[in-house]
Amino acid sequence: MPILDPQGKPLGHIAGLHTKPLEHSYEEQEAILKIFAARSAAEIERQLAETALKQQNIHLEQTLKELHTTQIQLIQAERMSSLGHLVAGIAHEINNPIGFIYSNITHTRECINILLELIAAYQLEYPHPSISLQQKIKEADIDFLQKDVTKMLKSMETGSDRIRDIVLSLRNFSRLDESSKKLIDLHEGIESTLLILQHRLQANELLPQIQVIKEYQQLPKINCHASQINQVFMNILNNAIDALRSASNTITQPIIEIKTGVIFSENTVKISISDNGIGIDEISISHIFDPFFTTKSVGSGTGLGLSIAYQIIVKQHRGKLNCISIPGQGTKFEIEIPI
Repeated sequence: MPILDPQGKPLGHIAGLHTKPLEHSYEEQEAILKIFAARSAAEIERQLAETALKQQNIHLEQTLKELHTTQIQLIQAERMSSLGHLVAGIAHEINNPIGFIYSNITHTRECINILLELIAAYQLEYPHPSISLQQKIKEADIDFLQKDVTKMLKSMETGSDRIRDIVLSLRNFSRLDESSKKLIDLHEGIESTLLILQHRLQANELLPQIQVIKEYQQLPKINCHASQINQVFMNILNNAIDALRSASNTITQPIIEIKTGVIFSENTVKISISDNGIGIDEISISHIFDPFFTTKSVGSGTGLGLSIAYQIIVKQHRGKLNCISIPGQGTKFEIEIPI
């Protein structure tokens, strides 16, 4: 007997096999098979509807998850955009006065040299000044001033150079004018991020300095979104510093190691950032890139940083981001980006 759906389309057949010859007609058996065929069709329809409903629920859950992730990315992108505008504005405002100072150091040095030469010439012309002038010269300590002024100008020039480097790093980090992909130097992004985080690496009255060990190999320029990659460096380095500065960490010589290289067999560049902090347990490792998951204490982390870093590297740049950790020995993040 055919098994038919409500529209009359065949779903299959149901049959009965007799082990002995029938003594009567097939009418009774035919009626039984019709009943079972109808019940089978109803059960098949129910199962198909249930399967379709499950698939629809899975699709809806996936869509909701994607929307939630997109919402997180949009919020963080807006925050980073605001931060980028703030950083770029500060860099611009600092750049103007420091440019004025730096450009006038050379002119100031020339003027001071002229005055010093004039004083030397005056001393040759008038080797025996009055007693009151001799007293003034003694109080002024002309010889010391002549030696010290050169050192002062050199210090001012060094300080100005340092501020100019910081301003350049801030501008490189924000990269507001580079919304599209372009070829960038990844080492430049790492150095800019480290410079911005310099204050967190320094020692204070309670904590030792965090030593940064860099092993850079020559890298080709990578076609990517510079500001997004810098955001990944910022998030991972911030997490490493947090691990080394945590209350449960008793390491006397905290270290962050940054290594770069090329995996020629896979045509990718690899950046590894590791610390010798407290490490992460195996259960937490499996959720480390989940949105809103954090190993930090309540109020210390949002759980968005690594999730966004994963989206940037894996989803947007088709790369890889892995976390390897041994509790008590430290944590390593490995970033791979296609060349």
